Amino acid sequence: MAGETINEVELMMPELRGPGGDMAAQMRLMYDLVKAPLIVPVLRLAVYVCLTMSMMLFVERLYMGIVIILVKIFCGKPEKRYKWEPMREDYEIGTSVFPSVLIQIPMFNEKEVYKISIGAVCNFAWPSDRLVVQVLDDSTDHNIKEMVEKECLRWASKGINITYQTRVTRGGYKAGALKEGLTHDYVQDCEYVAIFDADFRPEPDFLLRSIPFLIHNPEIALIQARWRFVNADECLLTRMQEMSLDYHFKVEQEVGSSTHAFFGFNGTGGIWRIAAINEAGGWKDRTTVEDMDLAVRAGLKGWKFLYLGDLHVKSELPSTFKAFRFQQHRWSCGPANLFRKMFIEIVRNKRVNVWKKVYVIYSFFLVRKITAHMVTFFFYCVVLPLTILVPEVEVPKWGAIYIPCIITILNSVGTPRSIHLLFYWILFENVMSFHRTKATLIGLLEFKRANEWVVTEKLGDAINNNNKSNSKPAPKKSKSMFRDRVFTENHFRILASFLSSSPAARRYMQMAKWPNEFSSFYALEDAWFQIYYVYQNNVKTFSIGGSELFIPPRLFLNKNNAFSNLILYCF
Repeated sequence: MAGETINEVELMMPELRGPGGDMAAQMRLMYDLVKAPLIVPVLRLAVYVCLTMSMMLFVERLYMGIVIILVKIFCGKPEKRYKWEPMREDYEIGTSVFPSVLIQIPMFNEKEVYKISIGAVCNFAWPSDRLVVQVLDDSTDHNIKEMVEKECLRWASKGINITYQTRVTRGGYKAGALKEGLTHDYVQDCEYVAIFDADFRPEPDFLLRSIPFLIHNPEIALIQARWRFVNADECLLTRMQEMSLDYHFKVEQEVGSSTHAFFGFNGTGGIWRIAAINEAGGWKDRTTVEDMDLAVRAGLKGWKFLYLGDLHVKSELPSTFKAFRFQQHRWSCGPANLFRKMFIEIVRNKRVNVWKKVYVIYSFFLVRKITAHMVTFFFYCVVLPLTILVPEVEVPKWGAIYIPCIITILNSVGTPRSIHLLFYWILFENVMSFHRTKATLIGLLEFKRANEWVVTEKLGDAINNNNKSNSKPAPKKSKSMFRDRVFTENHFRILASFLSSSPAARRYMQMAKWPNEFSSFYALEDAWFQIYYVYQNNVKTFSIGGSELFIPPRLFLNKNNAFSNLILYCF
């Protein structure tokens, strides 16, 4: 045997050897051996599990749709379900008829938007002697701190009772700031606290329309307003966010408020009864969703919540994918982590009835916060594509086509004006399902990033203001017909998918020696859709192969972006 070489094929069992020792044939034989006893049963089990989760989500969406219809027909506005009387100043006793209200504005390095929320709350139609504005600044930039403090002093000189508060450390992040803000002596006489993030801009009558519900209904602990978005039309990214959030507010929050008087506090744009906060144990920083944590604990104490769909608060959507991804990580990881921490507490609670506990555990947490993310990723992005490779595993047509279509249609009712973007929204949600599923698993298993907190970047009107002097007034866009919008955008999506996946496009990329990152279907498709962003914003001078290029600043394309690398390579 010395000096002899042993062929690897000879070491294999005879039944695994392919003709002529071909490696591809050997791998095919090995695959056929494990396919029937292992791959097919596992994949079939995955299909059953995913179909079960899909049915759970379908039933939940159908249930919420039915509830919304019944609420609109029979229940009417909240003023009919709860006692509400307008606030009027009594000429004999003066402004004492108005309760003292604390306004908290937490912020962290909010250079571009800090004036927005401060100015909005200081213009509330509420007696100044019954209003306390508290700016909780955790900024690490000293220049920004000085600017925020000067803004507070400016409003104080106008007679507004406004205070500027800072902390030595950022312990507990937003929850820590809100908790410490309630401990100061000057807020002890306040009965209610309204919370607004730095980019929120409530209307002057916000308190006049919401506080009466708390005054005349002592069982109500929370009033939540609906978010509206000032930059929803900025780009496709913000349009996609608007579609998801509109459904959340119009349907999910309304259903929770109308059926069990319970829903998750959105962290801003709401008013709390301070007594309810104290009874629930105050703000806790054990998760990244301190708002939902407080709402669940207060709900388990028997307090009721009310959602006001006609009370709008303007805010800003993340306009960069990086900021949006970090926000979605927090919004997906936090609820899963909170569910892990509070499951036993909810089950053992004796202050609320069984149906409310079932609603909180099953509908609120299990289906909406966990199953919705996982079924989108595992079923539509993993299991269904695998069944194409393994034809022995069949997926029923109702599970692969009908149920997903109905769920998608039900999700689109929140934003009728964006119905023509539904196809792209489906692709967008499938891509984001990977990030949300990963964050959900991190929260459930309480991995290292479970308590990661990244403040969402807010840009306000900074870009528009910086470029106002150098820009010409944009021509007014003509209102396009629904047919034109659907055809134009869907044709572009087909073109983008073709250019991203066709062998001819790949061969051309190799001949042109494009950067390696464009060898990926998703990277190239992302580049084409960013070109579509420019098209969507009516930029006529843009071209890939020309000598002149103009990109609107609000697109925020940087050198690390795939599309920017393409531009740098071409020019």
